[in-house]
Amino acid sequence: MSEFKMGNDYIIDLKNITKQYGDNVVLDNINMYIRRNEFLTLLGPSGCGKTTLLRIIGGFEECSNGEVLFEGENIAKLPPYKRKINTVFQKYALFPHMNVEENIAFGLNIKKMDKQVIKEKVKEMLELVNLQGYEKRSIDSLSGGQQQRIAIARALVNEPEVLLLDEPLGALDLKLRKGMQAELKRIQQKVGITFIFVTHDQEEALTMSDTIAVMNGGKIQQIGTPVDIYNEPKNAFVADFIGESNILVGLMKKDYLVNFHNVDFTCVDAGFGDNVEVDVVVRPEDIKLVPVEEGMLQGTVKSVTFKGVHYEMMIEADHFTWTVHSTQMASEGEQVGLVIMPEDIHIMKRR
Repeated sequence: MSEFKMGNDYIIDLKNITKQYGDNVVLDNINMYIRRNEFLTLLGPSGCGKTTLLRIIGGFEECSNGEVLFEGENIAKLPPYKRKINTVFQKYALFPHMNVEENIAFGLNIKKMDKQVIKEKVKEMLELVNLQGYEKRSIDSLSGGQQQRIAIARALVNEPEVLLLDEPLGALDLKLRKGMQAELKRIQQKVGITFIFVTHDQEEALTMSDTIAVMNGGKIQQIGTPVDIYNEPKNAFVADFIGESNILVGLMKKDYLVNFHNVDFTCVDAGFGDNVEVDVVVRPEDIKLVPVEEGMLQGTVKSVTFKGVHYEMMIEADHFTWTVHSTQMASEGEQVGLVIMPEDIHIMKRR
């Protein structure tokens, strides 16, 4: 997916979005589109601009420059309540003096809808978030996960075309967060609308998203499917931020041939030129341990940590420490060989 390509099924198109606070540039000329019925995640470290971009889409902040096109219409100056967009905040922003039914129905009551219609819509939303029969419960009696579901129900009952979610799982414990990841994806697929999700959690983004936009320093570093982002990172930041990576300097001798550790490796990359310095990325799980005499590289195991599904080993070879993930364990101090297949070597331009 390209940042600049237009598609017939896009619902939001962000053009040249810039946000400045004095001399501080928070968003630097963002261009991207978001498709209808897509689960798109804005992923990046704290301070990268992802929440600011979400707030601009929602109408809670104005951009310093650029256009926010919703179905072709520029809504950059439109207040939040006039947009076909609803937001679920990290703190949920539920009303503690209202029960569950009253919280979900709040927006519908503002619109002065028929009371019976409201009742039916609230019931439908509670079924959607698997909280049937909770209508009269107080907000304070609910767990964090249940409160989050009520916040989602309150947002969806207004039938928005886009739902914005600003790190809504951040306050939940690990087990509940993983359960809610699957639940959110289920809800999005069932209601069939666009979800734009903000997180700094790479695993969360990889698990839930149709598309991920990786951000850093107010810019989009890469947009693509979770598989593309993980397997074909465009630069060292993306490679390092999405999962764990071994990143080292190599020399692209010619197309499909790269040298690192003074060893020539066949790879699947081309178009970098001859004898050009490049960044080489190899994922820890793509390195095979073999007897030392069979290795393309030879190294010494410096540490071994059991991670449950695999062992994480730090292996020093030619003054570089490789991170290796394997179900096969080597002992600390052992000499081992490393094998890296051509398709597991990713070449990028130097930073």
